[in-house]
Amino acid sequence: MVGQRIKTIRRQRGLSQAQLAHPELSDSYVSLIESGKRTPTPAVLELLAQKLDCSLTYLVNGVTAEQMEELDLGLRFARMALENGEFLEARRRYRELMDDKSLVGLASLRQDVQFGYARSLEACAELDEAIEMLDSLLESDTEAQTPSRRVAIAVALCRCYRERGDFQEGVDVGERILGETARQHWNDDLVELGATLLSVYFWRGDLLRARQFATELLSAAETLASPRSTVAACWNAAVTAEHLGFGEEAMSLIERALAVQSETGGPRNLARLRGAYAKLLLQVRPSEAELARDITLRAMSELKESSAGLGDIIHCSLYLARCELALGDLNAALGYAQQAVDLVGENNRSLHSEAHLMLGQIYFMQRRDQECTTELSVAGESLKHLSATRKVAESWHHAAETMSQLGDHDASVDAYQRALSCVGL
Repeated sequence: MVGQRIKTIRRQRGLSQAQLAHPELSDSYVSLIESGKRTPTPAVLELLAQKLDCSLTYLVNGVTAEQMEELDLGLRFARMALENGEFLEARRRYRELMDDKSLVGLASLRQDVQFGYARSLEACAELDEAIEMLDSLLESDTEAQTPSRRVAIAVALCRCYRERGDFQEGVDVGERILGETARQHWNDDLVELGATLLSVYFWRGDLLRARQFATELLSAAETLASPRSTVAACWNAAVTAEHLGFGEEAMSLIERALAVQSETGGPRNLARLRGAYAKLLLQVRPSEAELARDITLRAMSELKESSAGLGDIIHCSLYLARCELALGDLNAALGYAQQAVDLVGENNRSLHSEAHLMLGQIYFMQRRDQECTTELSVAGESLKHLSATRKVAESWHHAAETMSQLGDHDASVDAYQRALSCVGL
């Protein structure tokens, strides 16, 4: 391709191979370059660009300097939209860039655009499409990927699988990419991938593995002593510790993560971490439900002003519903649960089932049995499509208890059986 472009421009300039070559190069060398039998060095390419009065960028990539400026500007606007939380606008801009044929010869820039597009799809809760794009990125163009970019793609893919409820796929991705690098070479990128993998272990119900891996991550973060690794390891280790019954240990870990993130981190992760802190606070210290609600409200405000995705906002709405339930305000809890249901899409089956189950349980507490039955039915349809995990078993168990209290014996027995099946019983 480079040789063909040199040949085309040379002819447009009315030059022979000898005229282009003289005096620095031989005409036979130019002929070999044009025929694709020799690859010119960067110095030769720069020389030929000067002689042909064209940009080096055009010779290398087939893109003019003006086109490069337009692509760079478009990419900056797309990134800005994503960071400002304008997800639909970001998706549109990235899609337009993806359709630009100028990207074909620009491997690094093309990957920037594709990764940005995948992130915008994730932010819009379009998980199926995001997973397809991220999987394609991870498996192709590997030579053009830096180690940092490859790990970033894996983090996003692992996270999307987790949110969709495909825990085994998330584990497979995380373990494979971590396995490409020896554990003694931990860095911030790999600790963040490890922290995401840890969260998938947890939600899959592999609590022993999660506890062991959390210890390994905390040790790696202690050695690195960097803000990024500390936040990632402490945050996810805290969630694991709380579920295993080590409540105060969990609070200590997440408070450390929040303190570091408050000083050094970006607004999106700070908002997400604040919400996670409030959730743990409610679980470990239920008497502080009002404080947990106030912190969650602050987190929600920060999420909406950051590049947080729709899934983060839905999670936060459900946290708020739980806080209001703990405080005894059913109407407020109903409002937040309904907000979550209105925002969630069916392709995010895990969050879809969680939101409808929460709404159904609130309807039951309000003695609105028909609405409760409808919401439990919708939640059940989503749960049927999820892999058998501890989290899914818990959801079936909650549904079964509520169905039993409604007097729907058959549906309750079916839900209990599905819960038992999820844990291998």
